[in-house]
Amino acid sequence: MYSVRDYLGDDHTRCDDLFALAEKQVADGEWDKARASHDQFIQAMERHFTMEEVVLFPAFEQATGSEMGPTAVMRHEHVQMRQLFDAMEQSLQHKGVDDYLGNSETLLILMRQHNAKEEQILYPMIDRMLGAQLPSLLQQMESAGGQ
Repeated sequence: MYSVRDYLGDDHTRCDDLFALAEKQVADGEWDKARASHDQFIQAMERHFTMEEVVLFPAFEQATGSEMGPTAVMRHEHVQMRQLFDAMEQSLQHKGVDDYLGNSETLLILMRQHNAKEEQILYPMIDRMLGAQLPSLLQQMESAGGQ
């Protein structure tokens, strides 16, 4: 059976690949390509956040009876990442290579830490706690993510 850890872990990889491409294109001064790749990256990240925030986290919180704990931390980190997305967008509009790459480096560190916590702690916990609900949850995440 496909797990939340597998499904969203694969999605992390897809987002990371889009991020690396946008970062490389900015570094190379390929602004038109960078714009398209950056936009794809942001869309992929927002899709990922939506699947978690609309479907997965509420199901976990209902099962645990708490909105505090790991999901609260993950939501807070999503806010921090969205702030960096905005800063990167501003840098992209002004073709500010150093600003974009500085913000992307900060984002990379945050994403690595965030993804590790999800993949090593939260997702396995969800897979154990909500095992019987996984097929439904995965389907709901697909629908919420818009793909």
